[in-house]
Amino acid sequence: MKNNFLLIGLSVLATALSCTRAYDVVVIGGGTGGSMAAIEAARDGASVLVVEQTPWLGGMLTSAGVSAIDGNYRLRGGLFGEFTDSLAVRYGGYEALKSGWVSNILFNPAAGAEVLHNMATESGVDLRFRTGLIGLTKIKRGWELSLSDGTRVKAKVLVDGTELGTVAETAGCEELRDRVSAQDFTYVAIVKEYDRPVSMEEPEGYDRTLYFNCCDNPLATNVDGKNPLGQQLWSADMMLSYGRLPDGHIMLNWPVCANDFFAEYLDMTPPARDSVIQLARQRTLGYVYFLQKELGYSNLGIADDVYPTEDGLPFFPYWREARRIAGRDTMTVEAAKEPYKFDLYTRAVAVGDYPVDHHHVQNPRREELAHLWWGRIPSFSVPMGVLIPVHVEDFIVADKAISVSWEMNGGTRLQPVVMELGQAAGALAALAVKSRRQVHEVPASEVQQVLLDRGCYLLPFLDLKPGEPGFRELQEKGVRGEVRGTGRSVGWANETWVNTPAE
Repeated sequence: MKNNFLLIGLSVLATALSCTRAYDVVVIGGGTGGSMAAIEAARDGASVLVVEQTPWLGGMLTSAGVSAIDGNYRLRGGLFGEFTDSLAVRYGGYEALKSGWVSNILFNPAAGAEVLHNMATESGVDLRFRTGLIGLTKIKRGWELSLSDGTRVKAKVLVDGTELGTVAETAGCEELRDRVSAQDFTYVAIVKEYDRPVSMEEPEGYDRTLYFNCCDNPLATNVDGKNPLGQQLWSADMMLSYGRLPDGHIMLNWPVCANDFFAEYLDMTPPARDSVIQLARQRTLGYVYFLQKELGYSNLGIADDVYPTEDGLPFFPYWREARRIAGRDTMTVEAAKEPYKFDLYTRAVAVGDYPVDHHHVQNPRREELAHLWWGRIPSFSVPMGVLIPVHVEDFIVADKAISVSWEMNGGTRLQPVVMELGQAAGALAALAVKSRRQVHEVPASEVQQVLLDRGCYLLPFLDLKPGEPGFRELQEKGVRGEVRGTGRSVGWANETWVNTPAE
């Protein structure tokens, strides 16, 4: 009898595992853009599943440890604004989020992950953590997916929310091939000051000379206030206050001879990429070890209360770029500088105000690429077509693998822009499902109306904020070309105004 019950139980389990559940929208990768896409699509009435390999939502915002938002401080709207508002409430106001000098909005990655989890579950999103995609098949309408937990699901619309655009590659999306070289990536560390000295073992392959010029210190080869790579040598206190979080933890994402790391990772096989990830981990562990042993920060150690990983480091590195698709629209630096020479602004669904910021200091070709490190542009908008690949149906990209030029990726890769594009991807997916149209058949104007309903910016006009009288009308007139903004580059906070204020 016991054996009969066992056989029945195994049969039921096998049947359950073989069943295919259907969703309107499946998001593979709960990254920064993928999380927003899922939340928006669910709020728009779609059934949504997120498949994520780590235990957290948020991607670079949380799982990679880049919990210092770059830009859009005056352009907060939609889900991006909702996320930052939640952080402000949690920490006691927006002023409390200005705890480090690299950003006006900093937070503990675990707190950010909790906020996003709450937003997703309250919106009705199904979540499968610690699960990956192992196979996908195009069907007449949508996709059939095999997951690493042994289950199969169907999606009417599939969204790539991965860090590197791996689903787009598997699905056969055409790739833009204008890349000169990969940007440096970073294995971030979240550290804290303990009430006692903490010690760590010397990391494998530790080379103290790699960190001599991370700041102004007795070991630095200081030449006119700069290191041999031409970077400014800040004081050690400035280096550590750069990424100080509101709770006192410190984000170590320091590009000055510290934990930036170079490899041509986009063209690597997965095993080769795993190898360079381990080298980047060792570079970061060596940086922390150097701070402890050489600079005297003996109480500073990797936080033991943020990441549930063996060494306390994030789940994966901060990848600054992905394999970019060839899309229905391609955003370029030229279109950002002179938007009215092109018609991309008429299909705008997201905004950004950050410069074109490339990291190439660790690259042996850094001199050749030096002109890309800090490109001045006005604030800009991004068109919907960057989300939609050519030749592949029922598919949307929602993170850094969008259709932008290699150079422009330095401006669109930042967290606020990716969050806004993710929200647009979710609205587009839900509209396509609801109306039984292909993704590319949904006009940008319909997505724009949904985004305006959600208090999003379409164009980076600073004249009016979401919720203020006339905001929606101004945005609508802007995408129709009835009013035009004037952009200007103002340091790290670029601007566009319809009515430029007096200086």
